[in-house]
Amino acid sequence: LVLATQRPSVDVITGLIKANIPARIAFTVASQIDSRTIIDSMGAEKLLGMGDMLFSTADMPKPKRVQGALIMGEETQRVTDFLRMQRPPQYDDEVVSQPVVLNGKGGVVADYGGGAGHDSGDDNMWEEAVRVVIENKKASTSLLQRRLRIGYGRASRLIDQMEEQGIVGSASGAKPRDVLVSSMDEVFGTDAPDGDDMGLEDAPTNDNHPFDDVIR
Repeated sequence: LVLATQRPSVDVITGLIKANIPARIAFTVASQIDSRTIIDSMGAEKLLGMGDMLFSTADMPKPKRVQGALIMGEETQRVTDFLRMQRPPQYDDEVVSQPVVLNGKGGVVADYGGGAGHDSGDDNMWEEAVRVVIENKKASTSLLQRRLRIGYGRASRLIDQMEEQGIVGSASGAKPRDVLVSSMDEVFGTDAPDGDDMGLEDAPTNDNHPFDDVIR
């Protein structure tokens, strides 16, 4: 696992991250504070760039200065070609079966009619998704996947649309997002549909998860 950031602040590199990733590398940074944030000591602000870096692990008394190698694109291509030849690819049927919409710059996976750039109203799961997060008083992609039986891409887009419309708060690490509204009326007005009209009675709940028997 490799984590990288161009913004070495305590908001990005939290204490929890540092505690779980004891091996760290610091390239040239702007200040001693940035250096301390990454490797808990000064020095990275004096590096020369071009692969010059400080390497630190939990069993090292102080960071060690090393030189990173420059790997050209052709070398990377040869390595990936070699790895690809070792074993045939195994594709995820759920991903492969999703429709692809051409947008002029390539293809994008579309879980529902249309493709990228659709308004929330174009997704027939929009109102159901809003009701789910309001009733559960939390919002997450996994919650929508489980309750609405939809794929990750579609659930993620619905969450992003809710944030854009002020229904849920911004992401905060792995925690579920805060729900900023308390009723459907705040989103849809007094004409908001009830759960029976939307077929939510058929949606699975946490008490009837399809993998419960496997987990037990």
